[in-house]
Amino acid sequence: MTARGWFLFSLMGVIWGIPYLLIKVAVDAPLSPSMVVFTRCALGAALLLPFAIRQGGLIRTVRSHWLPMLAFACIEIVGPWFTLTDAERHLSSSTAGLLIAGVPIVGIVLARFFGDTERLGVRRGTGLALGLAGVAVLTVPHLTGGDARSLGEVLLTVLGYATAPLIAARYLKDVPTLQLTAPCLALAALVYTPSAVATWPPTLPSPSVLTALIGLGVICTALAFVAFLELIKEVGPTRATVFTYVNPAVAVAAGALFLDEPLTVGIAVAFTLILAGSVLATAGPVRKPSSGPVTWSTRQTSRADGRVESP
Repeated sequence: MTARGWFLFSLMGVIWGIPYLLIKVAVDAPLSPSMVVFTRCALGAALLLPFAIRQGGLIRTVRSHWLPMLAFACIEIVGPWFTLTDAERHLSSSTAGLLIAGVPIVGIVLARFFGDTERLGVRRGTGLALGLAGVAVLTVPHLTGGDARSLGEVLLTVLGYATAPLIAARYLKDVPTLQLTAPCLALAALVYTPSAVATWPPTLPSPSVLTALIGLGVICTALAFVAFLELIKEVGPTRATVFTYVNPAVAVAAGALFLDEPLTVGIAVAFTLILAGSVLATAGPVRKPSSGPVTWSTRQTSRADGRVESP
């Protein structure tokens, strides 16, 4: 991997690991979940729409793909961003970040219902079991603490995050990423406008809260998508998604450093199990070595079968 590739890889590992911290800062202000989601979507859409329009054919793309785009927007953004934000009013950012790390595991299970007939095998089956064990270690202590609703909201978020990429891969694979992301963000901002206006804070939030909101919209939404596209161009789609395994560590570290969230033994165990489970469950099938010489064309074919998932 080139120096530019490593830079983009490291950047993505950070900027998709800090939303949990920024959301926690905003909802503890306290700002309403609707206000937080609206601000994030509005800023992201305002920054990305000009680039999407510049590509040309945006209206034609929306007209021809409006139904799967609507489904993607609702399942990836409108629903999950609200449930995650609302859950963080009661859960720590570390807990939320670790639970979201279970998305690849849920995605493997859901892929079976989308026509994926690939055999799980011992390795991937073990990964699913380890990941579920990690989720259990993390959630069981909260079930008696009045946080069952918040845990349910995070699990709904996980379900949305795992389902939306499957919709995109099947129905939206020919839509440019910017022309998919920008309209979806704009729609989500429009949906949350009424409730955001109704819960608008009477006074201007503190500088730290404003910084968190700007960071969510500019860094964790707009910049993240641009950097992700560049990373795919640099290293290919398969290697580009590996950074998702770094995000939980960033979420836990950020919560401990900036919010004094405790690093308990349970969190350490859950992190280890979920991370190991995700790596094993999403691993590709073991390929037998080719008996013939490896050519440039066969190398290209072996790199082209990876699937790109959105955040």
